[in-house]
Amino acid sequence: MGRYVEDAKELLQLVGGKENVAAVSHCMTRMRFVLHDPQKADIRGIEAMKVVKGSFTQSGQFQIIIGNTVADFYNDFVAVSGIEGVAKEAVKEAAKQNQNVLQRMVTALAEIFAPLIPAIITGGLILGFRNCIDSLYLFEDGTKTLCETSQFWAGMDSFLWLIGEAVFHMLPVGICWSVTKKMGTTQMLGIVLGITLVSGQLLNAYAVAGTAAADIPVWNFGAFQVKMIGYQAQVLPAILAAFTLVYLEKFFRRITPAVVSMIVVPFCSLVLAVIAAHFVLGPIGWQIGSAISSVVYAGITGSFKVIFGAIFGFVYAPLVITGLHHMSNAIDLQLIADYGGTMLWPMIALSNIAQGSAVLGMILLQRRNQEAQEVNVPACASCYMGVTEPAMFGVNLKYGFPFLCGMIGSACAAVVCVTMGVTANAIGVGGLPGILSIQPEYMPAFGICMLVAVAVPFVLTFMLGSRKLETADFVGKPEAQEASAAADAAAVSSAQKGEQELPRKEVKNLKAFLSGRVISLKELNDGVFSEGVMGEGCAIIPESNVLLAPADAIVKVLMQDARHACGLILENGAEILLHVGIDTVNMKGDGFTYLVEEGQVVKAGTPLIRFDREKIKAAGYTDATVCIVTEQADIKKMRFAAGIQAKANATIVAEFE
Repeated sequence: MGRYVEDAKELLQLVGGKENVAAVSHCMTRMRFVLHDPQKADIRGIEAMKVVKGSFTQSGQFQIIIGNTVADFYNDFVAVSGIEGVAKEAVKEAAKQNQNVLQRMVTALAEIFAPLIPAIITGGLILGFRNCIDSLYLFEDGTKTLCETSQFWAGMDSFLWLIGEAVFHMLPVGICWSVTKKMGTTQMLGIVLGITLVSGQLLNAYAVAGTAAADIPVWNFGAFQVKMIGYQAQVLPAILAAFTLVYLEKFFRRITPAVVSMIVVPFCSLVLAVIAAHFVLGPIGWQIGSAISSVVYAGITGSFKVIFGAIFGFVYAPLVITGLHHMSNAIDLQLIADYGGTMLWPMIALSNIAQGSAVLGMILLQRRNQEAQEVNVPACASCYMGVTEPAMFGVNLKYGFPFLCGMIGSACAAVVCVTMGVTANAIGVGGLPGILSIQPEYMPAFGICMLVAVAVPFVLTFMLGSRKLETADFVGKPEAQEASAAADAAAVSSAQKGEQELPRKEVKNLKAFLSGRVISLKELNDGVFSEGVMGEGCAIIPESNVLLAPADAIVKVLMQDARHACGLILENGAEILLHVGIDTVNMKGDGFTYLVEEGQVVKAGTPLIRFDREKIKAAGYTDATVCIVTEQADIKKMRFAAGIQAKANATIVAEFE
């Protein structure tokens, strides 16, 4: 019998029993369920289990974070439930059955924009910084900007536009690439298609309004003419053109003999897609996008803007739960293209701040509950920095009333926001740093909105929580903590039973497991690793391709189907997780080779995994490699390096006390 048998039985009941499980699989840290009726899952009961570190629903999958012992848990779950596990791709396919047409469309939209978000946020911050130095009159009695008083900053302002233009004006290139990547067709053709939409041969989209109709260049085909207009920053034309390319390529690949497919398929697909984009889809997409942005703009600036703001601010957080919030990215970008800024995104940033402030109220209410604070504090911090999932799923939805308080605070802040006409240059970091993306003249107004988004949810949460929370919620459950400690000790003993054991001794540090640049987990922008859900640690952007053991240890767990991660038990009993890349589980082991076996004793510097960095990047994933301490054992304090260059098996990246 496995050590998680009883926990597996409890979880089976809490997810609604065997008959409610359509499919189940696992990755390196999470159980992934597709449930026939997600409403039958007792989320509060599941998250109260000691083996569970959190849960969330994404793309039709109910995911439960277990940690690096998930493989053992999964085996026990399959044994006690009698449910046959399936591959992760099968789970994804099954998950689609829980999505209606709109949800599938939104999921597709989210998957298109997800790889673009880091660049868009970077561009937004750059535009915000440029506005601070070239638009704020703070010098010589308020008559000059920093750029006007310093040639260095004037040059920096001009230089930074190189990046800003690349992000926003050339956005269709990224969109076309992302669509082809998602649909599994030739990504280079997508890039070329995107370039044809923003080529310098075309009249820039931003110059169209100021150009007389007679002066707009055309392609003259004799019988008809087509305007040579670019689609800089346009979203819908790029999406429509990219999907046209995808389906043309699939069509020609299906009907073309293999012997000539290398010539026929890319030529016919690309040429026809470019023709369709400029002759038909581009103009249609431009008009549809402009119509959508006009409606939203009218709602934000019209006679009913207060009602619009209140409703949007109130419902945005629930939209995040459903995934429908991903539509806002496309609308924001269209507003920026049409009106030179977005009035929608500031309200999104305020919603994030409001949810974080509700957690801040819970921190004060549960200041004597150490167990709750371990979740509350990092969740609040991450929410204020723009990542809301730990706050919403880990705290606010768990108790219910903080989530509602956050929604009310968001609505109040949104009303103030639209009343003052707050406008952002671009999408930025959706929390307190969001003020950097606000147009300079609106920064004071946005500051007031932020105060509302902090104060209202905090006060409401504290007032309601004082009446709604039970005694155990305020101070925790000592007996449960004692039982947990005993269970943890038994789990460690059970985990090592039957395996080789290292002499128990102190571990002072961890050495670099790869050569490369060491970064903090926060820089990963991953909802699980970067928010400390799994534990503290660091990551390395690798320059080598063989993962090494950072200390003497026992190989505790390997994931044979993906081969992208491994778990180790150190000599002091602590457990660490080494994970190559983010979401590389989706590569199904392609490009990864294990160099050790489970139960093997390894020394610091022992090769663990060989991986192909080029394959990881070609698949669209980062090769940033994570090291996390998932079980601290007797470690009291941990310090992790960041911002340094490391040499494998030489540089110290973590120190323990």
